[in-house]
Amino acid sequence: MTGSVPRLVVAAPSSGSGKTTVATGLMAAFAARGLAVSPHKVGPDYIDPGYHALATGRVGRNLDAYLCGPELVGPLFAHGARGCDLAVVEGVMGMYDGAAGEGELASTAHVAKLLRAPVVLVVDASSQSRSVAALVHGFASWDPEVRVGGVILNKVASDRHEALLREALDAAGVPVLGVLRRAAPVETPSRHLGLVPVAERGAAAVEAVEAMRAQVERGCDLEALLALARSAGALSCAAWDAAEVVGAARPEALRPPEPLRPEGPRPQTPDGLRVAVAGGSAFTFSYAEHTELLTAAGAEVVVFDPLRDEQLPVGTAGLVIGGGFPEVYAAELSANEPLRKAVADLAGSGAPVAAECAGLLYLCRELDGLPMCGVLDATARMSERLTLGYRDAVAVGDSALAVAGTRMRGHEFHRTVVDPGAGTAPAWGVRGPERRVEGFVQQGVHASYLHTHWASLPGVARRFVERCRTS
Repeated sequence: MTGSVPRLVVAAPSSGSGKTTVATGLMAAFAARGLAVSPHKVGPDYIDPGYHALATGRVGRNLDAYLCGPELVGPLFAHGARGCDLAVVEGVMGMYDGAAGEGELASTAHVAKLLRAPVVLVVDASSQSRSVAALVHGFASWDPEVRVGGVILNKVASDRHEALLREALDAAGVPVLGVLRRAAPVETPSRHLGLVPVAERGAAAVEAVEAMRAQVERGCDLEALLALARSAGALSCAAWDAAEVVGAARPEALRPPEPLRPEGPRPQTPDGLRVAVAGGSAFTFSYAEHTELLTAAGAEVVVFDPLRDEQLPVGTAGLVIGGGFPEVYAAELSANEPLRKAVADLAGSGAPVAAECAGLLYLCRELDGLPMCGVLDATARMSERLTLGYRDAVAVGDSALAVAGTRMRGHEFHRTVVDPGAGTAPAWGVRGPERRVEGFVQQGVHASYLHTHWASLPGVARRFVERCRTS
């Protein structure tokens, strides 16, 4: 049964302990042994799954109990892990850190419980010896429903240091499943929003994953880790299925959108209804389920690169521009004037355009003083302030994505500012202490800073595709 795929959750006491190195290295090491490894990431992060995909040759998938709800964690896991021999789930932040003010919700511990999966705790041991036992004991005993099946010690200085750590952990009753020595860090450069995505690094990213694999193979007991993964409890949930959920989408999200009359017809290809999705180095943030939902709703999804392609794919009926780093590539995006005009023309025709975060910036009049698509009468600029966190939002009015009153959860993560922050017809009303409206809805355009996961409300994809048919 798909839900019973052997699985491990890689957690840590805090960020910076080495979760990404260990999780990615384990994925690559087991894949090198010929296992089909399913890679997963707890939380909304888009970047780590790119490294996971390099390690396994499979799409990296997110498991976010806030964006999608706890009830979808198991089905989405089973969907991604279908047909695999092993699944490795990289945690987020510290093991018990979740959505602010929401208790355990969306924490690594929460997801581990939902998956009935054993946890491997990665501990930075660089500044401790016997105290490591107290730390591990605390994490292992804090929640009796979380099973810490072993520990991997990171940044161990010497044989003597390792002996002291092992002696302490013997008394704590938690097996040591790996020891990674202090070494030059694996080359994974960072910038203002975290690691540099795989798509921007090319061969260097491949080399980084290979270095993680070698480090883990040298220091970890892979047989013991695989045995631990096989001890995971059985899951009774059915695997998530895009075609099934699109057909059963909630009716309030599916009310047929009013058709918009473009000034002239857009050509359709014989292949079917075509939705263009921005990709390439500037637009790397996307969830695999979005494409699967669009396809299940009847669209032919075609990826294009705004840095290189001067025209949208022939027959484009709708456009999706997700997150990424347009601020890093502002000059190149601005220089591609033919594509900027094509995007503006498509939006002006009434075609549906869904833009999140980076997509919002690209649709603005300018970004850091450089011309962008000019679809929105707004300007964007870099800022020193990091905006980060989950959001509970409600659709202010009808749009190509949802009808007024539709509630959806999202995530913000950016160091940019858009002025004004909302149009005369905003995209979302953000609930909570900082009640505000944000984003833009005009004709078929829905542009917002919020990253959303459409699996939580599959009617979004179906409504978008229906608007492609009628606009």
